[in-house]
This record gives sequence, C-alpha cells and structure tokens, in this order.
Amino acid sequence: MTTALLIIDVQRALCVGEYACHDIDAVIGQINGLITQARETGAPIVFVQHEEEHWEPMRRGGEAWQLDDRLHARPDDRRVFKASPDSFHRTDLDAALKSVGADHLVICGLQSDFCVDTTTRRALSAGYAVTLVEDAHSTLASGDLTARQIIDHHTLILRNLSGFGPAMAAKKASEIRLGG
Repeated sequence: MTTALLIIDVQRALCVGEYACHDIDAVIGQINGLITQARETGAPIVFVQHEEEHWEPMRRGGEAWQLDDRLHARPDDRRVFKASPDSFHRTDLDAALKSVGADHLVICGLQSDFCVDTTTRRALSAGYAVTLVEDAHSTLASGDLTARQIIDHHTLILRNLSGFGPAMAAKKASEIRLGG
C-alpha cells in the first residue's frame, strides 16, 4: 500500500484574520509534523489550493490565496488547484496520485464541513482507502454551531462511513505512520 499525504486548502485566507479557522496554529503544527514524517519516509505529498474567481481572498495568485507561511511547503511540492469543494473534480489529482501508485490517502486541512468532507467521500468512491487526521482539520463557526462542534461532527460521520469498499479511519496525527 502506498500512502500519500493530502493537505487541503491551508491557505492564508483561512489561516489569518477574519476567516481564520478554529485552533489553526495547532492544526498547522500537526500538519507540519506529518509533512516532516512524509519527507523522511518518502511518502508523496500533495497540496491542494482552492480558488474562487468571485471571492477576492481566494482569487488565484493573490496574497491570501497562497499557502500559509507557517506550512512547511516547498516550491517543488506537488500542487493541485481546484474550484469546487471536491479536490478531484476537474483537477489532475487522481492522475497525480496514480502516477505515484497511491492507494491510501491521509487527509488533513480546511474546511472540515466543505472541502475535507467532500474530498474524503470522493476519494472513497474513487477506490482510495482514507485516514482522516482528526486533529489536523478545521473550520469556522456557522450559525448555532461552534467550529469545534462542526469539526467533531464531521470526524464522527466520516470515521463511520462504510459501504464504499475501501477502508475509512480517523486517527490523531500522533497515531499515523507514513511511508514504508
């Protein structure tokens, strides 16, 4: 089994200021630990970046669209650009993962209730086994729900998804082993 680390939308617009996701410093810290582990073991890493033509902070190429400065990304890391909550929809993500033989994805990033949830479900339906990093995804409060409630709810729902065929799990970053 080849495991790839998929990091979704950890972009400045969602990490600082008005739209900063819940506990973002801790989330980035957990993601950076996984990036380090992936680099040490040779596990593939893919950074996904969301873009929206009609929302200035997520307009491709702008300052707020860039990956957050605290993230241990390198200029030569694989990147996938998307315009929907589904990281596979109209992107080359599936081809990129197949090119490195990935059949298991460790998923983390932003936002729990949009792109993380949708991409997890799509990965499972595409035949990938998935491990959601339960302490390395986040979102914003919405309506009557706190961000923590939304994060916990999506972790619970995704952890218990079955019927796709591939295995689904949710684990803390400290429990995840990438590579060989």
